[in-house]
Order: sequence, then C-alpha cells, then structure tokens
Amino acid sequence: MIKEVLVVEDIAEARAFLIGILHGVFDGIEVSEAVNLRAALDFCQRKQFDLALVDLQLPDGDGYGVLRKLGQTQRNVISIVTTAMGSDSAIVAALSAGANGYVLKSDPPDLIASQISKIPDGIIPLSPAIARRVLSHFRATGPNIDEEVALTPREKEVLTNIGHGLRVAEVAQALSLAPSTVSSHIKSIYRKLNISSRAEAAYQAARLGYLSD
Repeated sequence: MIKEVLVVEDIAEARAFLIGILHGVFDGIEVSEAVNLRAALDFCQRKQFDLALVDLQLPDGDGYGVLRKLGQTQRNVISIVTTAMGSDSAIVAALSAGANGYVLKSDPPDLIASQISKIPDGIIPLSPAIARRVLSHFRATGPNIDEEVALTPREKEVLTNIGHGLRVAEVAQALSLAPSTVSSHIKSIYRKLNISSRAEAAYQAARLGYLSD
C-alpha cells in the first residue's frame, strides 16, 4: 500500500505535475517535497517511504546520490526516476544506483498516471522509450548466455516474476514460497545466466520468451 511518498524535484511546475498525478492515483497519501539533494537526503534519514519519485538533475548535486541513500536507509521503498534525461549512461547509472523504474516526464500524463497506478500490483513503471534503450543496451553489452544452461521449472517461474518487476516478497507470495527460498533461487539464476542485476534478469526473461504473455 502506498501511503508515504517522497518527490525529489527542483522545478516547481514539474513537482506540482507529479504530485497532482500521485493524488489522482492514490487516496490518502502524504507527499514530502524535496527541492534539492540536501533536503532529499535529510528526508531519507528522518522518514520511511513507500514510494520515491526522483529527478536526476538537482541544483546541488544529482539524483543518483538520493537513490543510493534510499537504498541504504529505507526498508521497502520503490524508487522511480522521473526525469527528462533518457541517455544510455543516465539509465545505466540510475539502475546501478538502485532505481526500480524510470519514467520520462515528457511522456503523456495519462501514461505516467497509468504506470504509477500499477506499482501496488508489482508492475514497475518504465517509459516505452526507456524500455527500448534498456533492451538495446543489454543486447549490445549483455553476457552471451549458453543456450544449454538449464533452469529448473521453479527457477523459470521466479525469473518470469522478476522479469515482470515483482520484488522478492511479492514473488514469494505469488508462488507460495518463503522469501529465503526465492532469494536462493535468484542466486542460482544469476549464477547460471552469468548476470548480476534485476535489469539483466528482466532482459533475459524477455529474451528466453518467459514474458511473451
């Protein structure tokens, strides 16, 4: 359930735009507004958030530091980049810093609202243009997977759910498994596929045809 939200955005119009979308999608939420890096880091130390929308360009730093701090201080936050930056380097850096999703502020408002509304269902927002760039990046730079690598049926189920953006606890609930068991399966999948991130896992799930539905 989304109740506490952090919006990190220095431009007043963009901040109001995002907060308007949030209030249109979620009932009864409390939104904390950070207009710079310093304020965002302070909020991370003082409060626990369910969702964070983070711009990458801030007047006193960048959003990557916010993403890393969220990962260090928050128990269950979902961190979504909301930015105008769509370069490969920005996407990879954001994912490496801990972003769970990536939304371009230039996307149509109804598309942004639709994607954000699906977060409680475990579907992480990813702008179509960003999804294409992520897939293109990993096609070009991702590891060559041995087609003979055999995942067990359960590992295929776990990889499919991870590919759809579900977190460990959500996969555990969907498959009626203990979270520790899911984590063990993920470690095995990463080892077999020679990957090390959720973004790579999503790409491999798509490449292997597990997300065709």
